[in-house]
Amino acid sequence: MRLNEVVYTDAQPIEGYGPGFFRIGGEKHAAPLLTGYKGTAPWGGYDDADPLLALEGAVDVLFIGTGDDIAHIPSGLRTVLEARGFGVEAMSSPAACRTYNVLLSEGRRVALALLPTG
Repeated sequence: MRLNEVVYTDAQPIEGYGPGFFRIGGEKHAAPLLTGYKGTAPWGGYDDADPLLALEGAVDVLFIGTGDDIAHIPSGLRTVLEARGFGVEAMSSPAACRTYNVLLSEGRRVALALLPTG
């Protein structure tokens, strides 16, 4: 069996998470947060579309982690993001972390907005 080392280029993978935080690049970050090729920064949640829109043209898919359970994001936010050309995928935050890491390891242009887990 041949093993290949995974190399992440422009962004860092999610290393772990717990109640109210995510570990990225060896650092613990309070949620909600936004991470991707521009680094990791706080995010104001569903009412804070501006940081997401700032990624326009730089990412193909935006994953939105909705906390412990899968939930629909507000239709107004989805409409604004899709109108600007984003592929938007909402899923539970743990699933979003795993999916983000896989696509990031493939060199895909992805970003991740996360709500906390309980």
